[in-house]
Amino acid sequence: MKIIDNEFTDVATPSGPMRTYLFRPETERAVPAVILFSEIFQVTHQMRRAASIVAGHGFVVAVPEIFHDLLPGGKVLPYNDEGTAEGRRVKVEKTLGAFDADAGAVITMLRSYEQSSAAIGTMGFCIGGHLAVRAGFNPEVGAVAAYYPSGLHSGQLGKGEHADSLDRLGEIRGECAFYLGQEDPLIPADGRNAIRSALEEAGTSHCWHEFQTDHAFMRDAGPSYDAEVAQSCCADTVSLFRRNLH
Repeated sequence: MKIIDNEFTDVATPSGPMRTYLFRPETERAVPAVILFSEIFQVTHQMRRAASIVAGHGFVVAVPEIFHDLLPGGKVLPYNDEGTAEGRRVKVEKTLGAFDADAGAVITMLRSYEQSSAAIGTMGFCIGGHLAVRAGFNPEVGAVAAYYPSGLHSGQLGKGEHADSLDRLGEIRGECAFYLGQEDPLIPADGRNAIRSALEEAGTSHCWHEFQTDHAFMRDAGPSYDAEVAQSCCADTVSLFRRNLH
């Protein structure tokens, strides 16, 4: 399926315009939408490829700049120590409320975007996985795909790092899929167990996937990438969205 991958819109948020990149199939009919939340490095080539893959399966994919209010527009952080340090710095400067408001603003935009239908899902990687989960608290979100959602088990998101995400998993109405690495130092075994237990106690509909992989196993750059696992997870995520977003 051919896609269009050169569009963007500046979404209005309480903290200023948020550049949001749009990827969609080349079709005249409205299709379900997915919000893809990036890693701390923002909208890198790897995130754009991930969005293109999902769009190629028949979805509008919106990829916001998660640090639009702290970094210059269009800023992409490099995959190195300097970029990691900068990303970690800004992720604890931004308030939890600002992250949530941004997600709500993208949802509002998609509901009026003529190429998208009313159905909306979320997905994300690392901090983006955590943001995808929080966006799922919105009742308009029908499915959530969370890849190694950093800080979910510990509350480490936003200024003060006291996110209440784990306690609110019961607010998610859509089906969730979690994808985690057993060798991920950012989400160790006790963290994974905490997330899974919270999901089960809340009665949240979910699928749980663990692999013998490190953190960032979906990113097709760097030593952690696992092509076989990545392809399997991608297919599973597409299935998740197809059965829940109508």
